[in-house]
Amino acid sequence: MQDHRRLEIWNRACALAVAVRAAADRFPRRGFGELKEQMISAAESVAHTIVEGCGADTQKEFARYLGLSIKSNRELEGELELARRNHILLAEDHRLLTDETVLIRKKTYTLRKKVLDSDSP
Repeated sequence: MQDHRRLEIWNRACALAVAVRAAADRFPRRGFGELKEQMISAAESVAHTIVEGCGADTQKEFARYLGLSIKSNRELEGELELARRNHILLAEDHRLLTDETVLIRKKTYTLRKKVLDSDSP
């Protein structure tokens, strides 16, 4: 078992979730509620799934949770793009949030590979 608080990706994912919520709170009051909720949910899921994985009994199971976090990360990236195309997310916010989303995904892929490699005989 891992201590999630010691993982850089978890700390970054938490900060990203807070930033996504702040950006989504600036969306228009009407017409984009579902997109707003999905973005926030996906961002928080990236962090939540890492925490769940840290409680896994095996490295293989931990790697599976990291894979789920990566999928939520991809969902978030798509939602950020949709918000940009709907002109409800400022270009600078889109760039910053997307850059951080991609960086977290790359770091999660790297950790997942290490975890899987450490499980090999």
